[in-house]
Amino acid sequence: MSDVPTLDLKGRTPPSYIAVEGPIGVGKTTLARRLADCFNYQMLLEDAGDNPFLERFYQNQRQAALATQLFFLFQRSQKLQDLRQQDIFEPVRVADFLIEKDPLFARLNLDGDEFRLYEKIYQQLTIDAPTPDLVIYLQASTDVLMSRIEKRGIACEKAIERRYLEQLNEVYSEFFLYYDGAPLLIVNASEIDLAQGDADFNNLVDYMLDIRSGRHYFNPTFFG
Repeated sequence: MSDVPTLDLKGRTPPSYIAVEGPIGVGKTTLARRLADCFNYQMLLEDAGDNPFLERFYQNQRQAALATQLFFLFQRSQKLQDLRQQDIFEPVRVADFLIEKDPLFARLNLDGDEFRLYEKIYQQLTIDAPTPDLVIYLQASTDVLMSRIEKRGIACEKAIERRYLEQLNEVYSEFFLYYDGAPLLIVNASEIDLAQGDADFNNLVDYMLDIRSGRHYFNPTFFG
C-alpha cells in the first residue's frame, strides 16, 4: 500500500463511525483500512478467514450454506457486542460490514426451512448495533469483481461462480435502493484504485467529509 496521503480536511470533522459495504471483491476492506489509517481510527473488520465452513460453501453452497451463515452471524454480532462494551467516549471507528446485510446473504443462500431457523436465531440475538454516521456502499460490475477476486488469489475464493456474484450484486442493489438507516454514499468502484491510487482516495475523502445526511453518489471518472 502507498503512504498514507496528507489531506487538508479544511476544518471538517470526519464521521465518527463509518461502515463500508459491498459485494465480495469490491474493495471494502481495502477502503476501510485506508480510512482508518487516514483518520487514525480503530478498525472493526470481518474475519472471513476464520470461518471454517467458507471454503466448503464455495465448493458446495447447498451443503454448507447454513453453517457458514450462522458462523458469520455469531461472529458479526459478537464484534458489535464487544464494540458496545468499549469506551463510549471514543467511538471513532471504521467497519467493513453492516450487520443489516447479514440477512441478505441468508435469503440468497438458505432454503425456506433454513431461513426460518436463521430468522429465529437472528431475532433471539437481539443485536443492538450502533448506527453509522456514514455508510459507504461500493458498487462494481460482475466482471470487475471476478477480475479482482482472481487477482488477489485467495484460495477458497477460486470456486466462486459468476452467477453467485451476479446474485450478490442484485441483492445489494435492492437493499441499498431502500436503505435509509444512515447517511449513504454510493461509490462507482469499477475504475477506482483504492489500494494504490492516492488521487482517487483523496477525492473520495474530500467528497465524503461534506456529507451529513441523505443519499449521495461518487463517480471517480468525474474527477481528476
